[in-house]
Amino acid sequence: MKIGLRQWVASGSPWIWLNGAAVAVCVFMVIGILLLIAVRGLGHFWPSDILLAQHQIKDRSSRIIGEIVDREQVNAQQLRDAGFVIENQIDSLPRVLLKVGNRDVTGTDFIWVLEEQLRQIQYAPYLFAIERREWGNFYGILHAVNESSQPVATNIDDGDAVVWQVLKSRIARALEIREQIHTIESQTIGAINYGLERLRLRTRELQLENRLTAVESALIDEQRHAYQEQYADLQEQLVILYTSVERDSLVAETMDGQSVEIKLSKVVRAYHPNTMSWLDKVIFYFNKLHEFITEEPREANTEGGIFPAIFGTVMMVLLMSVLVTPFGVIAAVYLREYARQGTLNRLIRISVNNLAGVPSIVYGVFGLGFFIYFLGGNIDQLFFPEALPAPTFGTPGMLWASLTLALLTVPVVIVATEEGLSRIPRSFREASLALGATKAETLWRVVLPMSTPAIMTGVILAVARAAGEVAPLMLVGVVKLAPSLPVDGNYPFFHLDRKFMHLGFHIYDVGFQSPNVEAARPLVYATALLLVVIIALLNLSAVAIRNRLREKYKTLEN
Repeated sequence: MKIGLRQWVASGSPWIWLNGAAVAVCVFMVIGILLLIAVRGLGHFWPSDILLAQHQIKDRSSRIIGEIVDREQVNAQQLRDAGFVIENQIDSLPRVLLKVGNRDVTGTDFIWVLEEQLRQIQYAPYLFAIERREWGNFYGILHAVNESSQPVATNIDDGDAVVWQVLKSRIARALEIREQIHTIESQTIGAINYGLERLRLRTRELQLENRLTAVESALIDEQRHAYQEQYADLQEQLVILYTSVERDSLVAETMDGQSVEIKLSKVVRAYHPNTMSWLDKVIFYFNKLHEFITEEPREANTEGGIFPAIFGTVMMVLLMSVLVTPFGVIAAVYLREYARQGTLNRLIRISVNNLAGVPSIVYGVFGLGFFIYFLGGNIDQLFFPEALPAPTFGTPGMLWASLTLALLTVPVVIVATEEGLSRIPRSFREASLALGATKAETLWRVVLPMSTPAIMTGVILAVARAAGEVAPLMLVGVVKLAPSLPVDGNYPFFHLDRKFMHLGFHIYDVGFQSPNVEAARPLVYATALLLVVIIALLNLSAVAIRNRLREKYKTLEN
């Protein structure tokens, strides 16, 4: 039997298909965005081949060395207006973005070049690249390796292969010494400075309380003297290590023929991408990816890794979840189970719903004024007077950032918890009360356990929102570069008063505040992808916990 168009529309089937199509389009858009971010971000770590070509502009020719980063079509009329002579009547010409490095020599490490201006292109095996701690990458031709400014291997006397092997061994030595220096400076000397600061604060505390006796002063001086002796010994070790790491250098030729000497202490790695096999490139790729995840940033956050930002993001979200859950659950229990259902209760619910729509920057301003200046300032006055005028908790830090985001997301937890409490059958409460349990015992042993899946739903939504927030964090604790993590080996181990790095702010800083836009662009994509992955992992963990609780109390679902 044929169904007329009017009956088909009245049946609601078109709306089902329309909704399904809308969902499919949204899914494809999300997948497309993630693929774009993944390709643009993860492709940055692949070692591209280095080209050597002649850059021909009219009658002038120059040598150019670099790797192709991007290609695009440029309007031919714009080129004619800029003075380029284009004989053919064409609409557009291809141009390439070359990463030529050597910013300390040329002033810029990216240039756009018309593809037709590149002549005699070759990928010579002797071209090499080095990653440096400063000034970005270097591209050129290796000539020699020096020790104390004296050559120990040259490509003329020993050959390219020998020079390359000597260079690799000297770089490995320099990296080992750099690691020793970093350990001494960041850990050993850091612990000594922390101990000296605690002694200073202890002395100040005793002075304020008029309890600084001669015995106490002698004990403090003895400990301070021991720290100073350790510090002096470490300084001597550092002088020896710095002298040793500055011993070796390399001599290389740039694309314009200049010969430059680069200290190996400034080199992170050196490689010949044109001679690397597919397997070598895969190993190199995963080494770079591992460095990106586990190392600290360098070169204005455009090089190195983002581990401090990953650590700060995860720790802040976990601390926020611990803080927001009890506040949200207690508020929801009071509104649902204890408060009288009247006008005041309705106004409170309206206020809670309105709080969910307040711009996040407003929460940041509130956190700065209330948590930091008022609460933190008073905490310093009461518990840390010896540290004043330098603030301890009266300054942005991890604790205040977590509390601010907990306040921002508490309406979500309240609403989700109330929904879960409303789904508990009244007969469960009455049965518990009939067996002699008090209202508090019924709530604690029956109602709350059965509503835990709804509570976890609220926590999932809170994590999803809080992990990507940036605006309030700029006021209450996040910084461009944190010298130390909020967790270390110094007592009390968890330093919630410290500032921290965050992936969201890192994306903003690298993308909009970087002095080298082209170098920062792929890192923006890679960091954004990593932030999405971390949020997904946190949410999936919460979803797994919720599903286990739902299975445990599946009677409620029936």
